[in-house]
Amino acid sequence: MTQAKRRWLITGCSTGFGRALAERVIGQGDHVFATARDPATLEDLVRGHSNADALQLDVTRSEDIEAVVAHTVAKTGGIDVLVNNAGYGYLAAVEEGDEAEYRAMFETNFFGLAALTRAYLPLLREQGTGHIVNISSVGGLVGNPGSGWYAATKFAVSGFSEALAKEVTPLGIKVTVIAPGPFRTDWAGRSLRTASRRIEAYRDTVHARLDQLAKISGHQAGDPVRAADAIIDVVRSDAPPLYLVLGAAGLRLVRDKTNALSDALDKWESVSVGTDYPS
Repeated sequence: MTQAKRRWLITGCSTGFGRALAERVIGQGDHVFATARDPATLEDLVRGHSNADALQLDVTRSEDIEAVVAHTVAKTGGIDVLVNNAGYGYLAAVEEGDEAEYRAMFETNFFGLAALTRAYLPLLREQGTGHIVNISSVGGLVGNPGSGWYAATKFAVSGFSEALAKEVTPLGIKVTVIAPGPFRTDWAGRSLRTASRRIEAYRDTVHARLDQLAKISGHQAGDPVRAADAIIDVVRSDAPPLYLVLGAAGLRLVRDKTNALSDALDKWESVSVGTDYPS
């Protein structure tokens, strides 16, 4: 049976996962509203495609969000799939972090995502169907040296998405968190921001990890095109997962975390249950 055409809104399409996903979805015939802070970066993506629009969207600007919602409603009556992909990394030891930098990252990675989601929820509720796909990170499930501030934004996305899923699943709306490990995007290269100062005490933990990330940038095992295909498969699924980890390296990290958490729960079970009032 032929798949019904879907209407997608994808944020952060200038590079990386957003661009790869938009290209694949456009090529498969669905309608894509591709967004970026500078829509000129999307001209080659949408050129010659009647099923693609390039829109300006800075997710931290409410006026941009309102304009995008209005455009999608006027053009196609709304959307079926919202992909919250816009975001970037700021890496530093917690002590090294610059408050202006990590607050700005929160505005994009979390508060912008939440604002755009809230803007579309009334429309998705009214149509009784839809899929919200939040691009998080393995860093939203596992914290590592140097990623405390970044991980905080992505852990926030995870908690937000879990709660949202329990609220909207009965209304016909699906929610999936995509958690990529290392992928060959600009995340660890041009797009990455780091602390302006380094404290010597963190040389062997934070700085060693940041230096390693810089060395592997452009050589990561993860393929953004294959990731895009995986996201499309999730959207087409009748029973999509709440979480989808992408990449073998990311899967290992998450399994190590869940195994360690399970072991700790077992080891400290008597202490945990002992804090209840006696029966």
